[in-house]
Amino acid sequence: MEGAFIIKGLAGKKKLEGEIPVRGAKNASLKLLAAGLLFEDSLLIHNAPIIEDMERMKELLASLGGDVRSVGVGKIKLDFSHPISPDIPSEISEKFRASIVAAGPLLARLGKVSFSLPGGCHIGKRPIDFFIEGFEEMGARVRVSGEENRVRYLIEAPAGRLKGTEIYLRAPSVTGTETLLMTAILAEGRTIIKNAAMEPEVVSLATFLRQCGARIWGEGTPTLAIEGGTLLRSKGLAYETIPDRIEAGSFIVLAALAGRDVNITHCDPAHLDSLLSLLHHAGVEMKIGKDFVRITDFNKVPRPLKAFSIKTQGYPGFPTDLQALITLFLTQAHGGGSIFETIFESRLAYIDALNLMGAKIKNTGNQAFTEGPTPLSANNLASTDLRAGMAFLLAAIIAKGESRVENIYNIDRGYEKIEDRLSNIGVQIKRILC
Repeated sequence: MEGAFIIKGLAGKKKLEGEIPVRGAKNASLKLLAAGLLFEDSLLIHNAPIIEDMERMKELLASLGGDVRSVGVGKIKLDFSHPISPDIPSEISEKFRASIVAAGPLLARLGKVSFSLPGGCHIGKRPIDFFIEGFEEMGARVRVSGEENRVRYLIEAPAGRLKGTEIYLRAPSVTGTETLLMTAILAEGRTIIKNAAMEPEVVSLATFLRQCGARIWGEGTPTLAIEGGTLLRSKGLAYETIPDRIEAGSFIVLAALAGRDVNITHCDPAHLDSLLSLLHHAGVEMKIGKDFVRITDFNKVPRPLKAFSIKTQGYPGFPTDLQALITLFLTQAHGGGSIFETIFESRLAYIDALNLMGAKIKNTGNQAFTEGPTPLSANNLASTDLRAGMAFLLAAIIAKGESRVENIYNIDRGYEKIEDRLSNIGVQIKRILC
């Protein structure tokens, strides 16, 4: 059954205290699960988040014939030494966006793959052109069947193997970069990916695969080079999932708005320079360590938050996945702020709901203008996507009164046992079935 969260708000008061740990990165561990298709021996992943998207990827890989099992809390073991299928089931892939990532390794390993359009958050057009064009440039033949939203792709490599080539991405897509990187590992010859994404998740993926035998250069820069070869071997080396920078950012924004003394632990502040710099400029007092960010009123004198302007960009710019949360922050800051969304054209759809709670936000399509601070009042909210859902959760926490947040499957897709961790720092939240 679908669930909902009931939250008793703090009415703008800063009451939260304690420690809130960050889990492993959703967008890193999902890709490592798919990368298991490139290995001839077993692969072990540590610090994997226990979230719905991970369960869907495990389900997908098991449906292909892989041996996918949990071997401890946050530990997953993968083995694809048995025969595997090239056909990704539609009923699974249509549930989450990251299903497309498995297509590249399958095509590279088996010489063919079939899949349907992937699902995921409804935040605007998310075409798979990058993937299809990349596969074609590596020599694959693409056939399409079905109509409209029931399209299915059948992709085959001549003679069973792709060929290395030079690929220019029209935009630095993270998922596109990672998928083509993995595909190139088993292609014949060298592949160059230009205008590649530079996010920490891409760097982490490339670094680990190189430790297992892949020949990769340039991660963390706009140009990646991959020399194709044979299946990889982990030889018992486990992948340690990096901290989820978006989850860490979510908790940091919450602490900045409602924290008396909150310590966000098990994170990597180096991955959050853009957010931390903005919050520092806004007047948020922080102590930043190697693996923690503590937010508290060190001077015991309340300081008003100051508004600012920002636009979303690829890493190391401000991440689109934190855009809804920083918009909420700006509703509580003094002065006028603006947010320019450059990645997804429909990612401001949540604004109407915040305005119904008392926010003053003008939405012009891909840009929003805030005026604050404005006190928020409780309301019934429905999560339209993963990040908007988290923004609604935070809005309910700082609002006056009792709010209800529905469609929380969207939140569960990216945040592990969120109500337990929020309760531990003083949030009055409970999950109900409805």
